[in-house]
Amino acid sequence: MTASLEVLGVDGIPEVEAGADLGELIAKAGTYQDGDILLVTSKIVSKAEGRLLHATDREAAIDAETVRVVARRGPIRIVENRNGFVMAAAGVDASNTAPGTVLLLPEDPDASARALRARLRQLTGRRLAVVVTDTFGRPWRDGLTDVAIGAAGLPVLEDHRGRTDSHGNALEMTVTATADELAAAADLVKGKATGIPVAVVRGLGHLVTAEDGEGVRPLIRPSVNDMFRLGTSEALRQAVTLRRTVRSFTAEPVDPAAVRRAVAAAVTAPAPHHTTPWRFVLLESAETRTRLLDAMLGAWQRDLRELDGWDEAKIARRTARGNVLRDAPYLVVPCLVMDGSHDYPDARRAAAEREMFTVAMGAAVQNLLVALTGEGYGSAWVSSTMFCRETVREVLELPEGWDPMGAVAVGRPAEGARARGERGAEGFVVVR
Repeated sequence: MTASLEVLGVDGIPEVEAGADLGELIAKAGTYQDGDILLVTSKIVSKAEGRLLHATDREAAIDAETVRVVARRGPIRIVENRNGFVMAAAGVDASNTAPGTVLLLPEDPDASARALRARLRQLTGRRLAVVVTDTFGRPWRDGLTDVAIGAAGLPVLEDHRGRTDSHGNALEMTVTATADELAAAADLVKGKATGIPVAVVRGLGHLVTAEDGEGVRPLIRPSVNDMFRLGTSEALRQAVTLRRTVRSFTAEPVDPAAVRRAVAAAVTAPAPHHTTPWRFVLLESAETRTRLLDAMLGAWQRDLRELDGWDEAKIARRTARGNVLRDAPYLVVPCLVMDGSHDYPDARRAAAEREMFTVAMGAAVQNLLVALTGEGYGSAWVSSTMFCRETVREVLELPEGWDPMGAVAVGRPAEGARARGERGAEGFVVVR
């Protein structure tokens, strides 16, 4: 293990123009040893590769380089660019470039690092590694630091899992981002306004490999493992968009704690008169679910037969719609309570008062469904309990004032959601 290392700035590199032999410029500006790691600012790589764009509209250039908006606050955008990097403004930079121009990141920073490494080996005869760097902000912390966006000739990660520390404890999570640590160390001598775009890290020759290696791809966290893939507003919009009515579930049990977290989100809904008009009955027992659904089925069959005059075949087709509730591993029965409502003597205002509370109930149910989506569960709201409230209250032993407002089936979706076309606001908006 190396106990010390040097970080040396490479001075004397002239202004780089499109088509310049960057390897030759770097080779002439310094003296290099086997095992040196060269950290090269992406700006000079981009300039040599002609990535300078004459653009009066920087935002349009950012749009062109963006594949996904991660978060937006005012004019600031954190985006994923075409190389998979999550960063501010897709790396489009208007600093250290002439007015009226912007600088894009290299098209393929790993390819740039490999080409530069090969050219330097040809010119110097040295065994070198090359890391292309750029400046990133970081989640959870203020301040900027340089990170690796392209690499050749060294592993960008060092996996310590399976090793033991000095006290004999097994390391289970530690994977060091070696290339990013090198980039940050090199930036201490390069700086942001010193005109030194290249630095050499000396003393870590054991990291330099004969092969170019995988580049920086191992540093990019797969989306499936990214717990912070979206900004707050984007995550909320996506949760709303991804919410689907799920009608088939796996047999996997539902985590009761996840449902309670969803209920906690539900009861943040707006409500009239500072009331809390929601109650959520959680049917965690299979026996209770079956008893309720059997009683509801009997009540439905009786009403359809006696009140509507339906035949048995038609009744069977209609009541089969309730199978989504019977097949779900968990049910929630939201109930509306009118505690705190105003008692109006005339029917018109009394009806409006009831509608106010019903709207609040709907907002709470929507919160519940969206929160369940965020927990990874599918759901389906079914209205059936509203048609046999007395039966539901009797089976579940609920107070007279609790009005069941449908039921929510909850579980892991048994199949992926079908594609749904974009639905804009235009068809649902009237402007006055």
